[in-house]
Amino acid sequence: MMTNSTPWEKVRDDSLSTMTAGEREEYDAAAIEAEARLELAELVYSARKAAGLSQTELARRAGTRQSVISAIENGAQAPGGVMLSRIAHALGGSLRIAA
Repeated sequence: MMTNSTPWEKVRDDSLSTMTAGEREEYDAAAIEAEARLELAELVYSARKAAGLSQTELARRAGTRQSVISAIENGAQAPGGVMLSRIAHALGGSLRIAA
């Protein structure tokens, strides 16, 4: 049995084209935030693995809980600058932000 399907890009584009300017602005802001959370998740995960640390050990060194490190690494939580600095320090580095 063959079914017709619509490519995701078409569904997304159709949906975006019906948004008001305010809705589109809100959508774009949420997309930027989601992308940043995922980028931070990958950075923290990669740095922790490269250092050979468990989430529990990184959390101990950063003065937080393992569940916080897990939430950061899976993109559920966006860490603030202070937490990122504590994580960087716990990994033996420092936090630098560059454009």
